[in-house]
Amino acid sequence: MLRPPEMNEDGSMELIDHLRELRYRVLVSMLGIFLVAMVCFMFYNQLMDIAFAPIRQAIAMYQATNPDAKVEITTRNITGGFTLFMKIPIIAGFILSCPIWLYQVWAFIAPGLLANEKKAAMRFIFSAVPLFLMGVLLGYWISPKGFAVLLQFNPPGVLNLNDANEFLSFEMTLLLVFGLSFLLPVILVTLDFFGIVNGAGLAKFRGIAIFLCFLFAAVATPSTDPISMSVLAVPMSLLYVVAEIICKRADKRRAAALAAAE
Repeated sequence: MLRPPEMNEDGSMELIDHLRELRYRVLVSMLGIFLVAMVCFMFYNQLMDIAFAPIRQAIAMYQATNPDAKVEITTRNITGGFTLFMKIPIIAGFILSCPIWLYQVWAFIAPGLLANEKKAAMRFIFSAVPLFLMGVLLGYWISPKGFAVLLQFNPPGVLNLNDANEFLSFEMTLLLVFGLSFLLPVILVTLDFFGIVNGAGLAKFRGIAIFLCFLFAAVATPSTDPISMSVLAVPMSLLYVVAEIICKRADKRRAAALAAAE
């Protein structure tokens, strides 16, 4: 039966057991994505409309300022349509199954925490799912404007052909960047539990971190205007500050517990 390896009585695991644990978590994540993707096949037409809505809006905005511009969405070669048919449900399945694979990531690292730390961190890890989905939705919302800006670079009189599968890959990358970016506080608080970072260190690094958030947003967003960049950078900066506050409180509780134990 597929199950994770058991830890020793002292809570430790051998290296081979860690590898087995990793294999188990990956398999469960893949199974979850597969099952959700199977359900998504039932809603293929609706998902296709959702997936291509941003590029259609971008084309409309582009042609509003360039009436003679010609933009078409195509599939290449005989397998293009089949690839598209498979890719859309799989992408949707990956996004919608985030509670499964995010939990598996957490379950893989959780054995390294003490029981009381695990309980406190588990309450916070549940925020990972809404944060990830909020990031994905934000990326989806801002993408039409970014795509329209990219279309502006098309030379006048030149037909712009967009391969549907390549567009989906580009869109998926964009949505994942936004979604994973919103997991910043989850990552920082987890690192704090492991003692890799602390609240004081995050406070000291805050200015540089906010600058890096804006730099990352400038690279990650397809649009070149500062508003689109700020849509990602400002929430990331706020989430960093929230993580800093949570880490400081957790550090104080741990320090008080150690003082009481002495």
